[in-house]
Amino acid sequence: MARPRHHMRSPTFPLYNSTRKKPRRWPLVLRFIKGAIHVDVAIPVALHIAFTALVCYVDERRDGHLYLPSTTIPSLSIVVGLMLVFRNQTSYDRFWQGNQYLTTIVTCIRNLTRGFLACSYAGKAPPSDPERADTERTVRILLALIYAAKNHLRAEWGSTLPLLLPRTEVERRRRESHSMSRHEYTELLPAGTRGFEEQGLGLLLQLSISVEGYIKRGHDRGWFNAPQSSQMNNQLNSLVSAYGSMETIHLTPLPVALLIHMKQVLALFGGVLPFALVGEMGWWTILLVGFVMFTLYGIEAIGAQLEDPFGYDKNDIKVDAIVEDLRVEVSVMLEEWRRNGPMFERPGPGL
Repeated sequence: MARPRHHMRSPTFPLYNSTRKKPRRWPLVLRFIKGAIHVDVAIPVALHIAFTALVCYVDERRDGHLYLPSTTIPSLSIVVGLMLVFRNQTSYDRFWQGNQYLTTIVTCIRNLTRGFLACSYAGKAPPSDPERADTERTVRILLALIYAAKNHLRAEWGSTLPLLLPRTEVERRRRESHSMSRHEYTELLPAGTRGFEEQGLGLLLQLSISVEGYIKRGHDRGWFNAPQSSQMNNQLNSLVSAYGSMETIHLTPLPVALLIHMKQVLALFGGVLPFALVGEMGWWTILLVGFVMFTLYGIEAIGAQLEDPFGYDKNDIKVDAIVEDLRVEVSVMLEEWRRNGPMFERPGPGL
């Protein structure tokens, strides 16, 4: 007898982009390609392989008089290892902190949305139509905050730029653009909202003023008591502070001198390695040098990707998925609040 299947209601707003959704299992071969850094390291590794092949050829023509003592490798390996550890540890710290700050913004928006919708009435009296419109407008502004953070960190402006445009013209157009021209803000911001990004005021900070104004109005209406409104302001302050920390990560790259020296050390190590191995391994040196340099350049490339974790690389934070998940959550709560669903059911007169 077949076991009965439990009836599962399909959600109205499925989390298609959910970061909490278990990913599909990729085929074994594709698992080694998805999110890899092969393209980033292909050119330097190929150059080292070509140079190693030249060393092996010249060594064979000169009857094995081209090699160096193999004792030179351990001392160079220590230097390369220490620099790679510092490089990747610093980059991963930036990645982890960026993820934490993004989570802080999402958590603050969730908490504020929940508080605004659940407490937007005084006592047993339902809110008036203008008050309900004010609450819904503010919740949409809250959702616009995370889009403002994402678009600013990625420099995603509304206007598309031609591919062959000169770099100076690209920079000029970007300075004159503003993120409010992007399509997602059409549904989130009130009509006629004017941005001040061309004057140096970020969109997130501008929208946070509107949110704080709503908290003040809610306190004056008797919706929020003093401790509650103070806690909401603390949530808003934490959101703006987390955004500032993400901006610091994005705008503060690792020192250029360190990055240049890292490349120089890797190139030097890859140039010396064939001379230390060719005497004992002959033509097998090409394979070993290719493997070693692929590993070292791969580690360095991973650090480069993690240095700014808000981009589009496979190894970056899944910012788009997190933002869309939050949009789904806020949309569900707002829809339930509109129709006074069980989630926001008001107590009866006798309670």
